[in-house]
Amino acid sequence: MTAADRWSRGEPGPGPPPWGSTAGPAAGTIHRVTSTPAAAQHLRDLARLRRVRDRIDREYAQPLDVEALARGVHMSAGHLSRRFRLAYGEPPYAYLMTRRIERAMTLLRRGDLSVTEVCFAVGCSSPGTFSTRFTELVGVPPSTYRQRAARATAGIPSCVARQVTRPVRNREARTAEPSLA
Repeated sequence: MTAADRWSRGEPGPGPPPWGSTAGPAAGTIHRVTSTPAAAQHLRDLARLRRVRDRIDREYAQPLDVEALARGVHMSAGHLSRRFRLAYGEPPYAYLMTRRIERAMTLLRRGDLSVTEVCFAVGCSSPGTFSTRFTELVGVPPSTYRQRAARATAGIPSCVARQVTRPVRNREARTAEPSLA
C-alpha cells in the first residue's frame, strides 16, 4: 500500500502527506480528499451508492435484486454489496427488506389490508418469506403487529407513529441488563 493510499483512507503515516503539502492540517485534509486518484474514486463510489440507496427507497415495491442495482451503477454485484455494507452498515438486500418492512408496518397500522395484500403491495413475492423477515425485524408476526398497532397508535399522528414504531434489527436491539439486586 502506498503512502497516498494510506492518506486517502485517513490513516496516519510517517512524515508529511505524499503530495508534499505542509500548509497545515486543513489544507492537507482538503487536498487529500480531492487530489488523490483513490480519493476521487472513493467519492465516485459514494455517489453511486447514494444512487442505489435512493433507487431502493423509491422503487422498493418493484422486483429489485442486487444484480439489477449493480448494473444500474456499472458495478459488479459483489463490489456493490461490499461497498454498500461499508458505507451503510448493511448489504443492499437487507436495506431493501428493511424499507419494505417499514412500509408494511405503515400499511398494517392502517388496518384496511390483509397481511397477504400488504406482502404483495410492498414488493415481496412470498407471504411466508415476508412473514419470516417481518418477524425477524419487528419481533412479532405481521398479523399480531396489525392487531396491536391499530390499538397502540390510535390518535397518534402518522409521522410520530412511524418514528416510534420503526423496526430495529435484532443485532441492534438492546438487551436487558441482568439485575444484581
